Amino acid sequence: MERKNYRIIALDMDGTLLTSDKTIAPDTVRDIRAASERGIHVVYCTGRAVPELKLYFDMVPMMRYAVCSTGALVYDRVEKRCIDRRPVRSELAAALAETAKRYRAMPHILTDDETIVAADDVTHMKDFHAGIYQPMFERITRKVADMAEEARHLTSIGKVNIYFRSSEDCHACYEELRTLPLSFAMPEETTLEMTAQGVTKGSGLKALADYLHIPMAQTVGIGDSDNDRAMLHDVGLSIAMGNAQADIKAQCDLITEDNDHNGVGEAIRRILAF
Repeated sequence: MERKNYRIIALDMDGTLLTSDKTIAPDTVRDIRAASERGIHVVYCTGRAVPELKLYFDMVPMMRYAVCSTGALVYDRVEKRCIDRRPVRSELAAALAETAKRYRAMPHILTDDETIVAADDVTHMKDFHAGIYQPMFERITRKVADMAEEARHLTSIGKVNIYFRSSEDCHACYEELRTLPLSFAMPEETTLEMTAQGVTKGSGLKALADYLHIPMAQTVGIGDSDNDRAMLHDVGLSIAMGNAQADIKAQCDLITEDNDHNGVGEAIRRILAF
């Protein structure tokens, strides 16, 4: 690789920074600290909302900035403030929730400071192939009776997820919704996520880089799935996890170890070596 002065390393979370049991390995924390001590901003670049990140903030206190909700919100966790915000219109979010009902799917709304689900859905998330998230959702989400009605009264919706019972339903729903003025990603076979038109992890990372006065050529992105695609396209150096989807690996400059073998740490050590 050409020697470059990389100044931001953007990390996806699920399937990248986090192991399969949703923890951060001690070796990964060590390698992130080494990059931070070199003056590199190691940042979250995730589909998760701020409330879903708070569990991890104390584990890696050197990670100050977060590109959240697939680029819809850029957040400074030290000053606890928004740097950039690109919301979904409430009427669009309500329409997505109404459509989810017809597929017997689980809509999930992420705002600046809340993550919201239907009370009836959160008790059986395994039916939507999201059982691993159920303990977190039970702990941090606000539960409501009617997601569409709730959406109509919200003003800071960053993203809407829909969790489906089957991949067939997920793909059919995408075909139904794809002409709406939204950005779409399918990070898993039974999950569809929607942000405002033009909003991706790439656009969120660009907003953060501009804020820090760092050119995108000096950024690194590490990821594994469909919602990382724009970020991996836009960065100066793209790195796919060993567990990444095949087409994600094909678009990246490098491939590292998988998320259960400190792939993030291996990538950081390679970056620091040149």
